[in-house]
Amino acid sequence: MRAVVVQHEEHEGLGLLKAPLEEVGYTLTTRFRCVEHKDLDAELVVVLGGSMSVAAADLHPFLRDELGLLTERLALGRPTLGLCLGAQLLATAAGATVTRGKNGLEVGVAPVRWTRQGLEDPAVAGLPPKSVMAHWHEDTWSAVPDGVLLASTDRYTQQAFRVGRSYGFQFHPELTADAYGDWLTRDAELLELDGRDVAELRTALPKLKAAETQNAEFLSRLVRVLAR
Repeated sequence: MRAVVVQHEEHEGLGLLKAPLEEVGYTLTTRFRCVEHKDLDAELVVVLGGSMSVAAADLHPFLRDELGLLTERLALGRPTLGLCLGAQLLATAAGATVTRGKNGLEVGVAPVRWTRQGLEDPAVAGLPPKSVMAHWHEDTWSAVPDGVLLASTDRYTQQAFRVGRSYGFQFHPELTADAYGDWLTRDAELLELDGRDVAELRTALPKLKAAETQNAEFLSRLVRVLAR
């Protein structure tokens, strides 16, 4: 089986998702800010996060190519997994509208609340009602047509969805505490310009570290569902 991984930033990789994909038997093909026509036939496409917005497709033409691919895969019933920007692209391909969130930047380590339908989903079933995840986004989307809302936070309702055989997650279940700490260091100046206390954000990293085992188990279950 082939899994195409679409990467948008050098520092954003698969993290905790890599091992489950390989354990299920996927051969990983990484593409950086591009897709190919043959990716339409891949058993799985994983679209990772990025600093750009779906609304900036004119500045980033590769986003248009990705949207075209995801739209076709949805029409054909082939599974895609979208994380952060990837989830926004998947939501757009499914007919939702992505906009700048009215509640501002959501960044830090905080729980997501799984919906009733989320807790009944085969990928989520077995998790507690709340799970600790890493967040770093400012855009959000409208309800996904024919989609199932899986999770919300206090700041934004649309945090995770399933549409057909595909899943989108606004948060980052793949991120380890070490990787997220590196992100905070890397973009400390930008966060401080936004009025964020980076030192305070770092105090929550132990919570993310403690959640890694559960998040890895969740990703393992998710990958098995996607592989069906």
